[in-house]
Amino acid sequence: MKLRAEFITHEDNGEQLMISVDGSFNGMVRSNSTAGEIIDLLKEDTTVEKIADAMLEKYEVEREVLVADIEKVIASLRTIGAIDE
Repeated sequence: MKLRAEFITHEDNGEQLMISVDGSFNGMVRSNSTAGEIIDLLKEDTTVEKIADAMLEKYEVEREVLVADIEKVIASLRTIGAIDE
């Protein structure tokens, strides 16, 4: 899975902003820095497990908790059509 190329991101004061440049989603997504890291990792073809592995190198958290949070972010991105499967 991967973030669709039609969605671009920008970081501003610790917050990540994302918009669709093709008009498929009308609005802006604001994410905290942790969700922003997940989105950044989705810019390359990846899996939930690979994202969790990368984030566990930076954060001390239980894998199950982290995977659940990653899946929530991905589910939100799917609802706006931002994910290519």
